[in-house]
Parts: sequence; structure tokens; C-alpha cells
Amino acid sequence: MTFDPSSRVRLKPTTARHFTGDTLFDRIARVLCEASCLPRKELYESWEVARRTRRRFRGGRVVDLACGHGLVAHLMLLLDDTSAEAVCADRRLPPSATQLSAAMVRAWPRLADRLTYLERHVEDVELREGDVIVSTHACGALTDVVLARAVAARARVAVLPCCHDEDTCDAGALEGWVDVSLAIDVTRAHRLAAEGYAVHTQQIPAAITPKNRLLMGEPR
Repeated sequence: MTFDPSSRVRLKPTTARHFTGDTLFDRIARVLCEASCLPRKELYESWEVARRTRRRFRGGRVVDLACGHGLVAHLMLLLDDTSAEAVCADRRLPPSATQLSAAMVRAWPRLADRLTYLERHVEDVELREGDVIVSTHACGALTDVVLARAVAARARVAVLPCCHDEDTCDAGALEGWVDVSLAIDVTRAHRLAAEGYAVHTQQIPAAITPKNRLLMGEPR
């Protein structure tokens, strides 16, 4: 049976047999299997977003908006230790977020006291110039809020949009030519560029999620 990275089944201790290598990804996966609190899909998505973002953006405070469990923030610190701290913010944090964080800190003690969880709306999180703002699957127009807030702070930003809603998101009048979700993301990229950002576009593997367009921007 194929091991499906898009599965929403929770990682469990028995799943660790699929991650036997010595890579950082396999080590992280084994820790999360033992924690037994994270959907498999979230592990793969978070890893792909974090490693691609870190290739572009080094240092800075990491701010993980609409963070869910906050795994992306943990990975961002592991991948670049020059970031002193990370903030994980969501309107409603899952109860198992602290369980995940505790497991990661036990495995990598250098993460201790460097991550802060905030239960609040995206609009209410303080952002600063020099931050690296990340958001994985902020639903619909929430991605646009994340981008607008990052632009206002002149911060670097990386988003993996989902739940494209033509009623609340701007498709730039392109929906007559291309799929509406692609039209929305192209419009987002052009809007970032118009705000004086250097724009970088990538895709994470479609086997993990069909909503796989990663949009990154940094002030010029």
C-alpha cells in the first residue's frame, strides 16, 4: 500500500516505521509520530513550506499566522538557528498544539523559550519590519489579510493559499481565461509586485495537496 502524504490520518507511534532515515525530516517525523497529535498531511505541507521559505528568507523573527499547530514556525527555527524567536498565532489554537511543541522542544532543547503561542485574530498580531511572515492554508480571503498586513509592515512573507472564494477574493478579471483559483493567486502576486515586492512563486508537490502554490515576497 502506498504511503499517502496527503492523508489526514493522525501520525501515530506505529507510523514511525515509514521514517527510518537519518535526515532532519525523518527525525522530525519520528518525534511527531510519538507525539501522536498531528495529521500526516500537515507534516508534509509544513516541511515543504518551511524549507522552501528558508531557502529565500534567512534570519528575522518568524510569525506563523493562522498557524494551526504551529509546526511551520518550529521548522523555520530548526532550519535557520539565526532566528531568535517565533510567534504562532491563530484565532483558535488546537488543544494539541502545546503537545506538539513540547515534543519538539524535548527533541531539540535549543527551541526552548523561543516560541510563543497567541490565541488571537490575524489582524491583532503585531508585525515588524524584518519579520518573516508565514501562513499555510489561510482560508479564502484570510490569505489576503496576511499579505496586506505583511506589506504594511514591510515584512517578508510566504503564503500557501487555499479555499479560493471568488465572492471574497479578487480574481483580477482573469477568471474568463484561467481557473478562478489560479486567477486569484496570479492577482495576489501582481499586487505584491505593485507594492514594491520582489515576488517568488513555487509549487510544493501536488501529491501532498492540490492547493500547492507557494507565493513568497520580500521588499525590494
